[in-house]
Amino acid sequence: MDPGRPNLEQSQEVDLELAPSQTVGDHREQFREEDAAFVPTETADSPRKRRRRWPWLLALCLVGAAAYGLLPYLGPEWQPKAWMPRISGLATAAYDLLASRGQEAPQSATPAAPPASRGVPVAAATARQGDLGIYLSGLGSATAFNMVTVRARVSGQLVKVAFQEGQLVRKGDFLAEIDPRPFQVQLAQAEGQMAKDLAQLRNAQRDLERFKTLLSRDMISKQEFDAQIATIDQVEGVIKSDQAQIDNAKLQLTYSRITAPISGRIGLRLVDEGNMVQANDPNGLAVITQLQPIAVLFSVPQDDLPSVLKKMQSGQKLVVEAYNRDLKQKLATGTLLTIDNQIDPNTGTVRCKAVFPNEDNALFPNQFVNARLLVDTKQSTVIVPSAAIQRSPHSTFVYVVKDDSAVESRNVTVGPGEGDDVSIASGLAPGEMVVVEGVDRLQQGTKVQARMAGVSQERRQDGSQEGRQERQQERRQER
Repeated sequence: MDPGRPNLEQSQEVDLELAPSQTVGDHREQFREEDAAFVPTETADSPRKRRRRWPWLLALCLVGAAAYGLLPYLGPEWQPKAWMPRISGLATAAYDLLASRGQEAPQSATPAAPPASRGVPVAAATARQGDLGIYLSGLGSATAFNMVTVRARVSGQLVKVAFQEGQLVRKGDFLAEIDPRPFQVQLAQAEGQMAKDLAQLRNAQRDLERFKTLLSRDMISKQEFDAQIATIDQVEGVIKSDQAQIDNAKLQLTYSRITAPISGRIGLRLVDEGNMVQANDPNGLAVITQLQPIAVLFSVPQDDLPSVLKKMQSGQKLVVEAYNRDLKQKLATGTLLTIDNQIDPNTGTVRCKAVFPNEDNALFPNQFVNARLLVDTKQSTVIVPSAAIQRSPHSTFVYVVKDDSAVESRNVTVGPGEGDDVSIASGLAPGEMVVVEGVDRLQQGTKVQARMAGVSQERRQDGSQEGRQERQQERRQER
């Protein structure tokens, strides 16, 4: 060790002697300040971050080298010369955009005025006074009043089909014809036999006149005279049988022409022209279904049966409306015809039959419909949408929008309803506005910004400028 150079222990002793008044705590604070001045800005994580960056840089270099190597094999549109105009255009657009943003920055830096306080956005509807019908709804199906299978009544060859499939026919219209020639021959034979027997009758009658003269002169016996009378009676019986044969032949000839037994719509043809048909074939030639009028069979709950029977016993005709499957389109309007004589124990319902004129052929046999039976009408009652009715464990109430845009929770007495409407027996007056949407954020005295429910729905559904502005305003209010 060099004697002229003080070691570490000697330097520490000298420092202690020079500053005898400093305590150990003071030294610690001084060392911390001096160390903080010489702490490097990079932390221990800096080398780790650099280690994370170099794989990405290496991958970028490899991608660039691969692209540069493929340039000679690509078309002229991929050469750098073709990219230069596009790159310059993009750079110019980016520069203009940055410049415009820099000019607009001072203006946008101006603090905007705080938005005015707005109420809770809700949808409201006005209570109205009117008549509300009370309906009973049931599932049903359209049923034809009459349905006939057209069958041949005589056997023979089908020589003519005079109807079109799906044609509307009336009673008595000519439909088809079976070969009439065999029946014409039978008619001619019966008429010939009739003429022969008539000639025998006339001869027997002339003989009877002669027998009368001979009998008066006692030239013949009474027995011969009576036998001639019996002969005449026998020939008259044969003539009646001949007349029956003639009538039967005419009837068979009539049956060879097939006509429509009822008015209605004829279905698909079951037998083609030229085929042999048999009398009373179970398949028949076609089926005719009566469409005007038409019946609808539907069911109603047994609990509502007394009210329906009471109306029918008083002689009142109950109106029945037929709707399509989703209850959006009204198909026809008719009247209740009758009610079944027993209740179905499996479903607890009773079947009803209604009749519809069906002049526009809106109903079709076996068509599924929703039947709505009008059993009562509430006259001059207050009507509101059912969405406005709110229920709590203690009462039923609505939120009424007052003139100062504040809502009031008001108890009401709810009457019968129909569809989306419900009647109010007490607690609400016509013309008052009730909230139908947005009630979750309301309480007594809450300020609201009400819009009419029907108008807003129509505007939101269309794509007009007013509809878009309204939707944007609603979104801003919600934020």
